[in-house]
Amino acid sequence: MRVGLHALGIGHGARPEVIRAVATAAESHGFARLWCGEHVVLVDAPASRYPYSEDGRIAVPADADWLDPLLTLSFAAAATSRIELATGVLLLPEHNPVVVAKQAATLDVLSAGRFALGVGVGWSAEEFTALGVPFAGRGRRTEEYLAAMRTLWTDDPASFAGEFTRFDGIRVNPKPLHGGRLPVVFGGNSDAALRRAVTLADGWYGFNVPAADVPARIAVLADECARHGRAFDELTVAVALSDGIPEHLPALGASGVTELVVVAVPPPTPEEVPAWAAELARTWIRPAR
Repeated sequence: MRVGLHALGIGHGARPEVIRAVATAAESHGFARLWCGEHVVLVDAPASRYPYSEDGRIAVPADADWLDPLLTLSFAAAATSRIELATGVLLLPEHNPVVVAKQAATLDVLSAGRFALGVGVGWSAEEFTALGVPFAGRGRRTEEYLAAMRTLWTDDPASFAGEFTRFDGIRVNPKPLHGGRLPVVFGGNSDAALRRAVTLADGWYGFNVPAADVPARIAVLADECARHGRAFDELTVAVALSDGIPEHLPALGASGVTELVVVAVPPPTPEEVPAWAAELARTWIRPAR
């Protein structure tokens, strides 16, 4: 089982010198992938319930620095040469799909094919309102945007006509490096997210999942694969635990997890990062091998 690291873009992890230090240390210690999440907007008193905590509140303060994930990963790509990169996740329905297709393919080219686009539908109605995007229908919008983006990644010129986006005879380059195919990972813990991971994506990213709940979530994923005629082993299965300890690793591997994502807050200075990364590697990577 691979081990990824979700530590960039927020708080201390939003400082360029810390990003560079975390990226290079993670690569040298054998982490498989760097993950970076997204919120364009946070509000002080949200009415929307955060779905990844028991109390329904996001742990990140509303006034924290939170960098754009594609720009952050581009910076990390320039500091590294082997470690993979993924958004975990980009809230796709909040964006213009033509722009995201261009940005994602650009990052894939600049990183020499190391990028995977993790996407989700979003949960904050306040964020959608601020961006002028309807909150209702965001699942359908996400599905359509992915179809439009794949058209842009493979066709030149490209045309698409849908409910939410349309274009005719346009050229958007560069294309992703691997034959116009950019890996897509669908994030979210709901049954709908698992269904979309099977029908739309190349993998699933479960976030802040209790270790005891992972087998049941993977069983739903396997059922969706059977329902839609897809082989389960075609999917990557990445999980960040809410209560992870190294002793959970054998059970996770047996249940079908292919990547454990360690969520960690980096230290405030780059000088402290090597020891921090080494300890994370001792805790998680060695037991996973």
